[in-house]
Amino acid sequence: MDISTQTTDAPPPSPEPTLSGQARGARGATRPGDRVFLGLSRGSGILLLVIMAAIAVFLTYRASLAISRDHGNFLTTFEWNTNLNPPVFGIAVLAFGTIVSSVVAMAIAVPISVAIALFITHYAPRRLAGPVAYVIDLLAAVPSIVYGLWGALVLVPHMTGLYGWLDRYLGWTGVFDWEGGAPRSMLTVGILLAIMILPIITNVSREVFRQVPQMHEEAALALGATRWEVIRMAVLPFGRSGVISASMLGLGRALGETMAVATVLSPTFDIQASLLNPGGGTFAQNIASKFSEATQDGRDALIASGLVLFVITLLVNGAARAIIARRKEYSGANA
Repeated sequence: MDISTQTTDAPPPSPEPTLSGQARGARGATRPGDRVFLGLSRGSGILLLVIMAAIAVFLTYRASLAISRDHGNFLTTFEWNTNLNPPVFGIAVLAFGTIVSSVVAMAIAVPISVAIALFITHYAPRRLAGPVAYVIDLLAAVPSIVYGLWGALVLVPHMTGLYGWLDRYLGWTGVFDWEGGAPRSMLTVGILLAIMILPIITNVSREVFRQVPQMHEEAALALGATRWEVIRMAVLPFGRSGVISASMLGLGRALGETMAVATVLSPTFDIQASLLNPGGGTFAQNIASKFSEATQDGRDALIASGLVLFVITLLVNGAARAIIARRKEYSGANA
Protein backbone atom coordinates (compact mmCIF):
# COMPACT_ATOMS: atom_id res chain seq x y z
CA MET A 1 0.00 0.00 0.00
CA ASP A 2 1.30 3.39 -0.96
CA ILE A 3 1.65 5.47 2.16
CA SER A 4 1.68 8.68 0.15
CA THR A 5 -1.83 8.00 -1.13
CA GLN A 6 -3.31 7.60 2.32
CA THR A 7 -5.48 10.42 3.63
CA THR A 8 -5.97 11.25 7.25
CA ASP A 9 -9.21 12.27 8.80
CA ALA A 10 -7.54 14.30 11.60
CA PRO A 11 -9.27 17.63 12.13
CA PRO A 12 -7.30 20.80 11.48
CA PRO A 13 -5.65 22.29 14.53
CA SER A 14 -7.84 24.82 16.30
CA PRO A 15 -6.45 28.32 16.68
CA GLU A 16 -5.08 29.20 20.09
CA PRO A 17 -7.34 31.51 22.05
CA THR A 18 -6.14 35.08 22.20
CA LEU A 19 -5.47 36.89 25.45
CA SER A 20 -8.56 39.04 25.03
CA GLY A 21 -10.66 35.95 24.47
CA GLN A 22 -9.24 34.33 27.59
CA ALA A 23 -9.94 37.48 29.61
CA ARG A 24 -13.51 37.59 28.31
CA GLY A 25 -13.96 33.92 29.13
CA ALA A 26 -12.59 34.36 32.64
CA ARG A 27 -14.75 37.41 33.16
CA GLY A 28 -17.82 35.59 31.96
CA ALA A 29 -17.03 32.58 34.15
CA THR A 30 -16.81 34.64 37.32
CA ARG A 31 -18.57 32.86 40.13
CA PRO A 32 -21.50 34.51 41.94
CA GLY A 33 -19.46 34.87 45.13
CA ASP A 34 -16.80 36.85 43.28
CA ARG A 35 -19.41 39.16 41.80
CA VAL A 36 -20.94 39.74 45.22
CA PHE A 37 -17.55 40.48 46.75
CA LEU A 38 -16.70 42.84 43.90
CA GLY A 39 -19.97 44.70 44.37
CA LEU A 40 -19.53 44.97 48.12
CA SER A 41 -15.96 46.23 47.76
CA ARG A 42 -16.89 48.79 45.14
CA GLY A 43 -19.91 49.89 47.13
CA SER A 44 -17.80 50.30 50.29
CA GLY A 45 -15.36 52.53 48.43
CA ILE A 46 -18.14 54.64 46.96
CA LEU A 47 -19.87 54.87 50.35
CA LEU A 48 -16.66 56.14 51.95
CA LEU A 49 -16.35 58.87 49.33
CA VAL A 50 -19.99 59.84 49.83
CA ILE A 51 -19.54 60.06 53.61
CA MET A 52 -16.43 62.22 53.23
CA ALA A 53 -18.22 64.49 50.79
CA ALA A 54 -21.23 64.77 53.12
CA ILE A 55 -18.98 65.71 56.04
CA ALA A 56 -17.23 68.33 53.93
CA VAL A 57 -20.55 69.81 52.73
CA PHE A 58 -21.97 69.94 56.26
CA LEU A 59 -18.87 71.56 57.72
CA THR A 60 -18.63 74.06 54.87
CA TYR A 61 -22.27 75.09 55.17
CA ARG A 62 -22.21 75.60 58.93
CA ALA A 63 -18.81 77.29 58.75
CA SER A 64 -20.07 79.74 56.13
CA LEU A 65 -22.94 80.72 58.45
CA ALA A 66 -20.52 81.36 61.31
CA ILE A 67 -17.97 83.29 59.27
CA SER A 68 -20.68 85.51 57.79
CA ARG A 69 -21.62 86.61 61.35
CA ASP A 70 -18.03 86.95 62.58
CA HIS A 71 -17.13 90.55 63.43
CA GLY A 72 -13.39 89.75 63.43
CA ASN A 73 -11.04 88.10 60.97
CA PHE A 74 -11.53 84.35 61.15
CA LEU A 75 -7.90 83.61 60.29
CA THR A 76 -6.01 86.26 62.28
CA THR A 77 -8.16 87.25 65.28
CA PHE A 78 -6.59 86.42 68.67
CA GLU A 79 -9.93 86.13 70.45
CA TRP A 80 -12.76 83.64 70.86
CA ASN A 81 -15.93 85.24 72.18
CA THR A 82 -19.05 83.96 70.51
CA ASN A 83 -21.37 85.44 73.14
CA LEU A 84 -20.92 88.97 71.87
CA ASN A 85 -23.37 90.52 69.45
CA PRO A 86 -21.98 90.27 66.81
CA PRO A 87 -19.60 87.44 67.81
CA VAL A 88 -15.83 87.84 67.50
CA PHE A 89 -13.66 84.77 67.02
CA GLY A 90 -10.60 83.60 65.12
CA ILE A 91 -8.43 80.51 64.77
CA ALA A 92 -4.93 82.05 64.86
CA VAL A 93 -4.20 80.86 68.41
CA LEU A 94 -5.76 77.44 67.81
CA ALA A 95 -3.81 76.85 64.61
CA PHE A 96 -0.57 77.87 66.31
CA GLY A 97 -1.16 75.62 69.31
CA THR A 98 -2.19 72.64 67.20
CA ILE A 99 0.85 72.89 64.95
CA VAL A 100 3.35 73.54 67.76
CA SER A 101 2.13 70.69 69.97
CA SER A 102 2.11 68.27 67.03
CA VAL A 103 5.62 69.31 65.91
CA VAL A 104 6.96 68.83 69.46
CA ALA A 105 5.29 65.42 69.68
CA MET A 106 6.67 64.30 66.32
CA ALA A 107 10.18 65.55 67.11
CA ILE A 108 10.19 63.42 70.25
CA ALA A 109 8.24 60.36 69.11
CA VAL A 110 9.61 59.60 65.62
CA PRO A 111 13.31 59.06 66.51
CA ILE A 112 12.45 57.07 69.63
CA SER A 113 9.88 54.95 67.77
CA VAL A 114 12.26 54.12 64.92
CA ALA A 115 14.99 53.26 67.43
CA ILE A 116 12.64 50.94 69.35
CA ALA A 117 11.50 49.27 66.12
CA LEU A 118 15.12 48.69 65.05
CA PHE A 119 15.98 47.34 68.49
CA ILE A 120 13.10 44.86 68.42
CA THR A 121 13.79 43.63 64.89
CA HIS A 122 17.60 43.66 64.70
CA TYR A 123 19.20 43.90 68.13
CA ALA A 124 17.07 42.37 70.86
CA PRO A 125 17.13 38.59 71.42
CA ARG A 126 13.89 36.82 70.65
CA ARG A 127 13.03 36.24 74.32
CA LEU A 128 13.25 39.99 74.94
CA ALA A 129 11.81 41.24 71.65
CA GLY A 130 8.49 39.47 72.17
CA PRO A 131 7.64 40.99 75.57
CA VAL A 132 8.76 44.47 74.48
CA ALA A 133 6.59 44.32 71.37
CA TYR A 134 3.67 43.09 73.49
CA VAL A 135 4.01 46.03 75.88
CA ILE A 136 4.11 48.47 72.95
CA ASP A 137 0.92 46.91 71.60
CA LEU A 138 -0.75 47.37 74.99
CA LEU A 139 0.19 51.05 75.07
CA ALA A 140 -1.63 51.57 71.76
CA ALA A 141 -4.85 50.28 73.38
CA VAL A 142 -4.86 52.67 76.36
CA PRO A 143 -7.78 55.16 76.12
CA SER A 144 -7.03 58.84 75.70
CA ILE A 145 -8.68 59.85 78.95
CA VAL A 146 -6.37 57.50 80.85
CA TYR A 147 -3.37 59.21 79.27
CA GLY A 148 -4.91 62.56 80.20
CA LEU A 149 -5.41 61.60 83.84
CA TRP A 150 -1.90 60.20 84.03
CA GLY A 151 -0.54 63.39 82.50
CA ALA A 152 -2.41 65.63 84.93
CA LEU A 153 -1.65 63.60 88.08
CA VAL A 154 1.84 62.26 87.33
CA LEU A 155 3.49 63.99 84.38
CA VAL A 156 2.66 67.63 85.21
CA PRO A 157 3.98 67.54 88.84
CA HIS A 158 7.24 65.94 87.67
CA MET A 159 7.87 68.46 84.89
CA THR A 160 8.91 71.25 87.28
CA GLY A 161 12.51 70.07 87.48
CA LEU A 162 12.83 69.82 83.70
CA TYR A 163 11.29 73.26 83.24
CA GLY A 164 13.71 74.76 85.74
CA TRP A 165 16.70 73.15 84.05
CA LEU A 166 15.61 74.35 80.59
CA ASP A 167 14.99 77.86 81.91
CA ARG A 168 18.40 77.95 83.60
CA TYR A 169 20.48 76.81 80.65
CA LEU A 170 18.33 77.54 77.58
CA GLY A 171 16.08 80.35 78.76
CA TRP A 172 18.17 82.88 76.83
CA THR A 173 16.74 81.47 73.58
CA GLY A 174 13.23 82.64 74.48
CA VAL A 175 11.80 79.28 73.50
CA PHE A 176 12.51 77.78 76.93
CA ASP A 177 11.93 80.85 79.09
CA TRP A 178 9.82 79.93 82.14
CA GLU A 179 7.93 82.45 84.23
CA GLY A 180 7.02 79.94 86.93
CA GLY A 181 3.65 78.44 87.68
CA ALA A 182 2.22 75.03 86.87
CA PRO A 183 3.95 73.37 83.89
CA ARG A 184 0.73 73.05 81.87
CA SER A 185 2.10 74.33 78.59
CA MET A 186 2.78 73.22 75.03
CA LEU A 187 5.92 71.31 75.98
CA THR A 188 4.01 69.14 78.44
CA VAL A 189 1.27 68.60 75.87
CA GLY A 190 3.86 67.67 73.24
CA ILE A 191 5.52 65.14 75.55
CA LEU A 192 2.15 63.58 76.40
CA LEU A 193 1.19 63.38 72.72
CA ALA A 194 4.56 61.84 71.92
CA ILE A 195 3.90 59.07 74.45
CA MET A 196 0.46 58.51 72.92
CA ILE A 197 1.59 58.26 69.29
CA LEU A 198 4.79 56.33 70.01
CA PRO A 199 3.08 52.87 69.92
CA ILE A 200 1.48 53.60 66.53
CA ILE A 201 4.73 54.65 64.86
CA THR A 202 6.70 51.85 66.52
CA ASN A 203 4.32 49.07 65.51
CA VAL A 204 4.05 50.11 61.87
CA SER A 205 7.80 50.72 61.57
CA ARG A 206 8.52 47.34 63.16
CA GLU A 207 6.36 45.53 60.62
CA VAL A 208 8.01 47.44 57.77
CA PHE A 209 11.52 46.57 58.96
CA ARG A 210 10.53 42.90 59.17
CA GLN A 211 9.72 42.92 55.45
CA VAL A 212 13.29 43.77 54.42
CA PRO A 213 14.52 41.01 52.04
CA GLN A 214 16.87 38.73 53.92
CA MET A 215 19.23 38.50 50.97
CA HIS A 216 19.85 42.26 51.13
CA GLU A 217 21.05 42.00 54.69
CA GLU A 218 23.08 38.86 53.99
CA ALA A 219 24.72 40.51 50.98
CA ALA A 220 25.74 43.51 53.08
CA LEU A 221 27.12 41.23 55.81
CA ALA A 222 29.03 39.21 53.20
CA LEU A 223 30.72 42.41 52.05
CA GLY A 224 31.96 43.02 55.59
CA ALA A 225 29.37 45.55 56.76
CA THR A 226 28.70 45.97 60.44
CA ARG A 227 25.20 45.64 61.88
CA TRP A 228 24.69 49.41 61.86
CA GLU A 229 25.94 49.62 58.25
CA VAL A 230 23.45 46.91 57.29
CA ILE A 231 20.67 48.94 58.88
CA ARG A 232 21.85 52.15 57.22
CA MET A 233 22.36 50.67 53.75
CA ALA A 234 19.64 48.01 53.54
CA VAL A 235 16.99 48.39 56.23
CA LEU A 236 16.37 52.14 56.39
CA PRO A 237 16.22 52.71 52.60
CA PHE A 238 13.75 49.85 52.27
CA GLY A 239 11.55 51.04 55.12
CA ARG A 240 11.73 54.79 54.47
CA SER A 241 8.29 55.10 52.92
CA GLY A 242 6.80 52.89 55.64
CA VAL A 243 8.30 55.04 58.38
CA ILE A 244 6.86 58.13 56.69
CA SER A 245 3.44 56.49 56.58
CA ALA A 246 3.71 55.52 60.24
CA SER A 247 4.71 59.07 61.16
CA MET A 248 1.73 60.47 59.32
CA LEU A 249 -0.58 58.10 61.18
CA GLY A 250 0.88 59.32 64.45
CA LEU A 251 0.59 62.94 63.34
CA GLY A 252 -3.07 62.38 62.53
CA ARG A 253 -3.74 61.28 66.09
CA ALA A 254 -1.70 64.15 67.51
CA LEU A 255 -3.64 66.71 65.48
CA GLY A 256 -7.03 65.39 66.56
CA GLU A 257 -6.34 64.44 70.18
CA THR A 258 -8.92 65.98 72.50
CA MET A 259 -9.35 64.72 76.05
CA ALA A 260 -5.69 64.26 76.93
CA VAL A 261 -4.83 67.78 75.77
CA ALA A 262 -7.86 69.29 77.51
CA THR A 263 -6.85 67.58 80.77
CA VAL A 264 -3.23 68.78 80.73
CA LEU A 265 -3.26 72.17 79.00
CA SER A 266 -4.18 75.49 80.63
CA PRO A 267 -5.18 77.59 77.61
CA THR A 268 -5.05 81.41 77.82
CA PHE A 269 -5.93 82.03 74.17
CA ASP A 270 -2.81 83.94 73.34
CA ILE A 271 0.42 83.01 71.58
CA GLN A 272 3.52 82.52 73.71
CA ALA A 273 6.99 82.38 72.18
CA SER A 274 8.09 80.07 74.99
CA LEU A 275 7.04 76.44 75.12
CA LEU A 276 7.13 76.50 78.93
CA ASN A 277 4.52 79.18 79.64
CA PRO A 278 0.77 78.48 79.52
CA GLY A 279 -0.89 79.72 76.39
CA GLY A 280 -2.46 78.75 73.15
CA GLY A 281 -4.82 75.86 72.59
CA THR A 282 -5.71 73.30 69.95
CA PHE A 283 -8.69 72.86 67.67
CA ALA A 284 -9.85 69.61 69.24
CA GLN A 285 -9.34 70.83 72.82
CA ASN A 286 -11.24 74.06 72.13
CA ILE A 287 -14.17 72.19 70.58
CA ALA A 288 -14.37 69.70 73.46
CA SER A 289 -14.21 72.33 76.19
CA LYS A 290 -16.68 74.84 74.72
CA PHE A 291 -19.20 72.86 72.70
CA SER A 292 -21.54 71.97 75.57
CA GLU A 293 -21.94 75.60 76.71
CA ALA A 294 -21.96 77.22 73.27
CA THR A 295 -24.93 79.00 71.73
CA GLN A 296 -26.02 78.43 68.16
CA ASP A 297 -23.48 80.96 66.89
CA GLY A 298 -20.84 79.41 69.12
CA ARG A 299 -21.50 75.93 67.77
CA ASP A 300 -21.28 77.16 64.21
CA ALA A 301 -17.98 78.83 65.07
CA LEU A 302 -16.66 75.61 66.57
CA ILE A 303 -17.76 73.72 63.47
CA ALA A 304 -15.86 76.27 61.38
CA SER A 305 -12.73 75.53 63.38
CA GLY A 306 -13.41 71.83 62.87
CA LEU A 307 -13.49 72.45 59.13
CA VAL A 308 -10.01 73.97 59.34
CA LEU A 309 -8.76 70.91 61.23
CA PHE A 310 -10.42 68.71 58.59
CA VAL A 311 -8.57 70.57 55.82
CA ILE A 312 -5.25 70.41 57.70
CA THR A 313 -5.65 66.65 58.10
CA LEU A 314 -6.35 66.21 54.39
CA LEU A 315 -3.32 68.32 53.49
CA VAL A 316 -1.10 66.30 55.82
CA ASN A 317 -2.29 63.02 54.32
CA GLY A 318 -1.85 64.39 50.80
CA ALA A 319 1.68 65.53 51.59
CA ALA A 320 2.48 62.10 53.01
CA ARG A 321 1.23 60.40 49.86
CA ALA A 322 3.32 62.76 47.73
CA ILE A 323 6.46 62.08 49.79
CA ILE A 324 5.92 58.33 49.59
CA ALA A 325 5.37 58.50 45.83
CA ARG A 326 8.59 60.50 45.35
CA ARG A 327 10.64 58.07 47.45
CA LYS A 328 9.02 54.92 46.11
CA GLU A 329 12.11 53.96 44.14
CA TYR A 330 14.14 53.87 47.38
CA SER A 331 11.77 51.61 49.24
CA GLY A 332 13.15 48.41 47.75
CA ALA A 333 9.63 47.09 47.15
CA ASN A 334 10.53 46.10 43.58
CA ALA A 335 13.67 44.25 44.61
